[in-house]
Amino acid sequence: MKKCLLVLLAPSLLLIGAEAQVEQKYSKPKTSRLQLVTPLPTLPPVTMDVVGDGWGAAQQLARAKDVQGRILWVDGTANLDRVNTEEKIVNLVQKIVSVGFNTIVFDVKPIVGYTLYPSKITSKLTTWRGQNLPLNFDPLKFMVRECKKQKICLLVSMNAFSEGHRMAKSAVDLNQTEFGTQAGPGYEHPEQQTVLYEPTLQARVPFSSAKFPISPKTDTMPKSEDELTVVTRMDRAGKPPAGAFGVVLDDRGVAVIMREGRDWDFKVVPENGSLLVGIGKGAEFLRKNVRGGYGVIFESIPHFVRIEERPDQQIPLMMNPHHPQVQQRGLDFIHEVLTNYAVDGIMFDDRLRYGGLNADFSEITRAQFEKLVGEKLTWPDDVFTFTYAANLDRGVKPGKWFDAWMTFRAETMRNWVAAARREVLSSRPGSLFGVYAGSWFGEYSKYGSNYGSTDFNAGFSFLTDGYRKAGFASELDLMISGCYYRRATIAEAMNAMAPVGRTVEAAGQLTNRAIRDQAWTYAGIQLMDFWGNPTGLKKAMQAACGSTQGVMIFDLSHKMDQFWDIFAAAFKERKQPPHTQKGLLASVRQRRLEMDKLGVKEPPVIIREGASGTGF
Repeated sequence: MKKCLLVLLAPSLLLIGAEAQVEQKYSKPKTSRLQLVTPLPTLPPVTMDVVGDGWGAAQQLARAKDVQGRILWVDGTANLDRVNTEEKIVNLVQKIVSVGFNTIVFDVKPIVGYTLYPSKITSKLTTWRGQNLPLNFDPLKFMVRECKKQKICLLVSMNAFSEGHRMAKSAVDLNQTEFGTQAGPGYEHPEQQTVLYEPTLQARVPFSSAKFPISPKTDTMPKSEDELTVVTRMDRAGKPPAGAFGVVLDDRGVAVIMREGRDWDFKVVPENGSLLVGIGKGAEFLRKNVRGGYGVIFESIPHFVRIEERPDQQIPLMMNPHHPQVQQRGLDFIHEVLTNYAVDGIMFDDRLRYGGLNADFSEITRAQFEKLVGEKLTWPDDVFTFTYAANLDRGVKPGKWFDAWMTFRAETMRNWVAAARREVLSSRPGSLFGVYAGSWFGEYSKYGSNYGSTDFNAGFSFLTDGYRKAGFASELDLMISGCYYRRATIAEAMNAMAPVGRTVEAAGQLTNRAIRDQAWTYAGIQLMDFWGNPTGLKKAMQAACGSTQGVMIFDLSHKMDQFWDIFAAAFKERKQPPHTQKGLLASVRQRRLEMDKLGVKEPPVIIREGASGTGF
């Protein structure tokens, strides 16, 4: 038998040996990237990420040239009473200039589809929520005159693919005139409206042909025996009606409890589960087919409707970006404005997009896409299928052409933007062209709008080679993103243990990186987020100007009178906007091109998730 000899060393000897074998190596310490800065020197400093905020030729050249965008947005409908006389416009422009703004964006075609100026393409907006604009008064004419007089840049905003307003339609249907007597020209052309893929639902029992319709509305008890309802919270749904039958489903859709009648002894629905309830024929379906321990499958059946038929979806009446007449109408507005008014440029508001991931599924769009892929499709399954969890949360099952579909929509939008750019330059050479969009870039693939650079590389799953090449940043002179967050900086969010992506600074950084020196970028902030919080507004303005090349303030209608003094203090040191400096953007693009040729390594894009719907 072999013997094993163990040698025990004293702990002190072991420690000495370990110390002798470890070679201590450290990198040279650097100061924190979070430092106090003053992009607006007359306001208190804020702590910002100087590394992330300092990237890019546009940032560096704007700072070197000491230029900064200071933009005020004037919404068309909300400010109708502020621009309905010559005197009001004279005083308004004078006030805007006096506090230090250097650019005005004046909305002349709101989402309702009518214009504030007399148009040959559409009707003139004369009434909105008790405000009136005289039919024979042209506010754009006087806005142009006063902006030229005061030497301030004037951009006009239009909504490309929105031609109606849900609230106006509801009022007109009720013979109310709060929004005027018309709801939008898009309602007169249903064939041009976007078509939504809105599936109907049914419950199916596995290994059986038994099926039954489900109401898409959750947390209500059934009022009809022809459909089941899904309840996720009993306190919202109320007591079950007489003769009801209920099945409790867990988060997998497996039946765990079944109850008859009104005297149910459960009040709590499992997390991510639901209560499936039926009366009459619906109750009989559940009694006959559902068994404890077995699952219930929620199936979607494709159904296609014009957006007018789904008024609860969104306020703007979105049109089909693939329809030739819709496309031409948008270009005609550009031509009309630029050939009749000496404005400095055109901005397209956020309706330069699709109505959602479920738009557009019209036959026109289907035919175009089938021609592109070269085959007849199983529609819409070859694109995607909507799936539903037990609590009716909706998911997506991609089809074989899903990536191609996402790219196809983005390319359609890019092609139209390129055509719009050409129209701008031909109608009034030298005019500026810009776009406003929400700041959370990760959300915009659902809306078919890739406002980034074709060379923007980041870790978004939708950013395939094809989708990336559909970016239209190089067609723009300026890009404004809605960084509509109450928290200003990344440091501020860290201090509050809040999501850092939901800050003005982080949102501005991402926009700047997505544009990648192809256009000037400006972070937009929303005044209503800072009512009664002047300190918060000052911080947000610093964050906007630090993370991009300037700030856009939305909107004049947001109780502006309480903020004039703050802007006067913030903009005390007057500056010119980058977008009016002739040749400066060309220098930025050239510098970016040279850096790319030299192989200058970019810092990684930090993706900090924003809040859904921000800036829409």
